Amino acid sequence: MKRFLKWAGIGVLALLVVVGGFAAYVQITGIPTYDVQKVDLTVQSTPERVAHGKELASRLCMLCHMNPETKLLTGNRLEDMPAEFGAAYSRNITSHKTAGIGSWTDGEIAWLLRTGIHPKTGGYVPPWMPKFPHMSDEDLYSVIAWLRSDDPYLRASDVKNRESEPTWFAKFLTHVAFKPFDYPTSKIPHPDTTNTVVYGKYLATGVYDCYQCHSAAFETNDPLNPEKSEGFFGGGYKMPDLTGTEINVANLTSDKTHGIGRYTRDQFVSMMKTGFRPDGTNMRYPMARMATMSDHALGSVYDYLMTVPAIPNHVTNAKPSGPWKTEGARLWDLKGCSGCHGATGAGVANMRKANAKYPEDSTLQDVIQNQIRYNPDTFMPEYQGHLSANDLQALTSHIRSMK
Repeated sequence: MKRFLKWAGIGVLALLVVVGGFAAYVQITGIPTYDVQKVDLTVQSTPERVAHGKELASRLCMLCHMNPETKLLTGNRLEDMPAEFGAAYSRNITSHKTAGIGSWTDGEIAWLLRTGIHPKTGGYVPPWMPKFPHMSDEDLYSVIAWLRSDDPYLRASDVKNRESEPTWFAKFLTHVAFKPFDYPTSKIPHPDTTNTVVYGKYLATGVYDCYQCHSAAFETNDPLNPEKSEGFFGGGYKMPDLTGTEINVANLTSDKTHGIGRYTRDQFVSMMKTGFRPDGTNMRYPMARMATMSDHALGSVYDYLMTVPAIPNHVTNAKPSGPWKTEGARLWDLKGCSGCHGATGAGVANMRKANAKYPEDSTLQDVIQNQIRYNPDTFMPEYQGHLSANDLQALTSHIRSMK
């Protein structure tokens, strides 16, 4: 027995040494690097590709790379990153030759977007940066054409990149779970857009990767085989808004009680376009309305989601409970303003500047209700018809009080 205990103790000690050594290795080496392959690609730019590329990029790129101060895609802190991954910063993707991607070839951009490997350094882009192994060649070329365009958001800007600060856990995942993808060896055709279920699946799992947030957990998603992801589209994953409040991501399966099976196709399209559910409540950050998608594309996503097996996962979010000093402060929280703009208004689109930018109350109230008039690329819900005159005045007073 003593001999057994002795060898058992030695075995446990050896295991601890191995585990400890691996933990130290992960911490010291950080996120892995990989070999880079040269991709010979020149994308022909056409007005149609640039326009479609912007439509795709408005959801895939702008939401994370837009800097509220520069109003350019110079990068920003990703405030909705779960704490277990650390501090994450998006990069400058303007046309600047050194700070941005102005010196990159079309092949280098394609390599990064397909594989997740930085074409200049070989470093693996952290898991919070989406990769597109399933995106059609034509859609990929459209994104590249837009990145090469003279769009004002891409104007060259010498804003230095800030390096992300991944936790040990995030580094660990890149060693054991999150790996780069192989660059395709054959063409990836565009799906038949007349087959709405096929097209909707392509959009939901190959372009916008809706399942990544709407499944059980980011760590258990399967990017190469999305439908094998745990809790596929069943929701429940927690993501913080800009106040640090955790938002439980919605169940998008066909379940009629807990999912969206109770919505009609038109209701789903309207919700995604306006930011308001059929019951009048608004979607909350980090979910953004898909204003740039066509009714056909959104309807196709709905048709596909209705084929996803129902998961009876009841997802709820507690309403903010105050206490509030004013009615405007209460509405600021209940209408979801704080989730995006922050508790003090200094988040996305700094509302502290509203006094100088919109000195007339009538103008500020029009901005609140019809933001799309002022910024066609906005993600803000369309509040027209969802706020009373008293609500608007209370919100205006609250915004005016922000310093």
